[in-house]
Amino acid sequence: MSRDLPIHSWPGSYYINSEKRWQAGTLYLTRTTVRFVSTHSKESLASFRLSRIVEIKMESSSFIFSTLTVLEEGNVKHWFGSLKPNRVVVYNVLEHFWRERLLSPSSEARGAESQPSKGRELINLVAGAQRRLEDTGRVLSHQGEQFDNMMQGLEKIDSDLGVADKLLSELESPSWWPFRKLPWKIQQEAKAEDAARAAASAARGSGRNKVIISIPAVVSKGGDSDLKPGCLLVLVSSLEVRDTNCQLLHHFERNEIDEIRVQSPYEITVRQRFIGKPDICYRLLSAKMPEAMSVLEMQYKKKVDFTNEYTAFKATPVSSPCDSEGKSWNEGLLQMCQETELPLEVPAGELSQLQVHVFQPSVSQAETQELKQMLRQLKNLALEAETELERQDEVLDVLTSSTDRATMHIEKHTCRMKRLL
Repeated sequence: MSRDLPIHSWPGSYYINSEKRWQAGTLYLTRTTVRFVSTHSKESLASFRLSRIVEIKMESSSFIFSTLTVLEEGNVKHWFGSLKPNRVVVYNVLEHFWRERLLSPSSEARGAESQPSKGRELINLVAGAQRRLEDTGRVLSHQGEQFDNMMQGLEKIDSDLGVADKLLSELESPSWWPFRKLPWKIQQEAKAEDAARAAASAARGSGRNKVIISIPAVVSKGGDSDLKPGCLLVLVSSLEVRDTNCQLLHHFERNEIDEIRVQSPYEITVRQRFIGKPDICYRLLSAKMPEAMSVLEMQYKKKVDFTNEYTAFKATPVSSPCDSEGKSWNEGLLQMCQETELPLEVPAGELSQLQVHVFQPSVSQAETQELKQMLRQLKNLALEAETELERQDEVLDVLTSSTDRATMHIEKHTCRMKRLL
């Protein structure tokens, strides 16, 4: 258990077929295996890899009701009962990680030595592009702050012009004057201004709903008793939690999220705090959570909180999806090579080509994963830059129209003041 830390665990019981009895213990789910450990003897009563699972079912037996069965290759069936909080939660989590393991690309032949020159060159190119894009993003952010300051100044000017308009109207038409502006026309103008502001705000929000990444997950609101299949959507300016039918469960705006607590590379908790009422908290488990974490760390740097469990996960060596299977595969390959008769003389050119082809792949699997994460970060940066550019374009349009309107109002007020004088 020290090498492969559990992603999740549930107390329950396991049926020992040879002794025809149930044994209390804990069911553990790790990165690659399912293991049941006895409470009394601390021995592993059952241990099998996720890749060897054939079927996971919820059944009832003559011995105990509400059991969870796992069928392993070789027609070996494991019975688990008395699972807490309930067997549905355990089934949802096990089925999710098993399904994602089946859908992930096979990496059993990952034992060859790699020559990282090509992969490292690609990584350096992507890293350079990422640094350049980050510099561009900082410049855009500074430019956006300047635009925002200009907008605030124009809003203050507009407000002052509104006050001046009211004062001039009072001077031009005193309260005792019978031909003042009719009240229903004032209401119509106010409604038209509100509608224009609403349309402008809707146009600004159109570019903020782009999906950066979407991953399947097991979702729970708060505790462990209601873990259900769903998905997590990471958008440019928000997070969305949806159920298995893509129905929205909750929408978190970026400024509403107070904490993203990372329990493990596969489990996070998103929390929005309130004063005077309960917090909104969603817990998400996913086999593809590491893919989303690279984006979340960039978007919510100050709000991501890594727990001690996550540190322990990162400290342990990441076992490959077929660690022990890879060992047995390599042993079988070695035995096969020993049993196979090879020709005594092999041309040097063919042998060198064979060695380069087998033992020196251009890009290793680790480099591929690193490139994948870096490209996803580049995509996130590009989308954020695009959104910022669209926002600044809209701000420029508003600045232009506001400046023209302010100039026109100033000229109009100047003429009215001259007439009064």
